[in-house]
Amino acid sequence: MRKVYLDSCTAIYLVEEHPAYCAAIENALAQLNGIVSFSPLTELECLVLPLRLERKDLLDKFNRFFSLNLKLEMPDTVYREAARLRAEFGIKTPDALHLSTALHHDCTELWTNDDRLASVAGGMAVNIIGTSL
Repeated sequence: MRKVYLDSCTAIYLVEEHPAYCAAIENALAQLNGIVSFSPLTELECLVLPLRLERKDLLDKFNRFFSLNLKLEMPDTVYREAARLRAEFGIKTPDALHLSTALHHDCTELWTNDDRLASVAGGMAVNIIGTSL
C-alpha cells in the first residue's frame, strides 16, 4: 500500500484550490490507493496565512483536511536526521524536516512542488505538479 506524505506547498495548493495546481493534485489523489499523511510542520505552515488574515473559512477547510488524513509525529530522531540531510545536501530546514519525517515513517512517496527536494530524496519525492501519476 502506498503511503504518501504531503509537504506544505502541496497541502496548501490542494486545500486553497490553487487554480494552476489543484487539479493535478486532485487527479493524483483520485488514483491513489493508499494513505495520505502530513506532519505538525505541514500543519504549522498551512495555518499561518489563514490565521494572519483571520480567514475562519480557510481555517475550517484546513482543519477538515487534517482531520481526514494521517498526522505523523516528529520525534527527536526526525530532527537529528534532518540535521544530517541539511549538512549533506544544503537543503532548508523545513525541507529537511519534511523529508526526514517521511523517511522515519516509511512513506513510499513525498509529494512536493520542489524540484530540489525531489532531487535530494531520489525516487521517493515526486514533483506532483510537474508529473502525472
